[in-house]
Amino acid sequence: QVQLVESGGGLVQAGGSLGLSCAASARTFSGYVMGWFRQAPGQERREFIGGISLSLGSTYYADSVKGRFTITKDDAKKTMYLQMNNLKVEDTAVYYCAAAISMSSIQKAVVGSWGQGTQVTVSS
Repeated sequence: QVQLVESGGGLVQAGGSLGLSCAASARTFSGYVMGWFRQAPGQERREFIGGISLSLGSTYYADSVKGRFTITKDDAKKTMYLQMNNLKVEDTAVYYCAAAISMSSIQKAVVGSWGQGTQVTVSS
């Protein structure tokens, strides 16, 4: 099982930018998908916001973040990144990275591993 460790997050003003990292402790960094979820205050479910195929490099974004958030990866560092631009107050949430066997699986929150979560707070 892949272990995921997140870093980044914090407090930023609306319109600002923030970056998150998710390092994977796995023998290989290919053949599966990694992605990001977020859980807003008071929400029971985690929202899938995007993912990246480690083998293909292809990405998928939810409409709520498309055009503002970018997911990238560094194969040598076995790390996935989330660059968040033009942040809005409604982006405030705990952000989790995750690993799954496919993009269709991760979109359904069928996940093999979760990161510990990191808080992102956007102030007005």
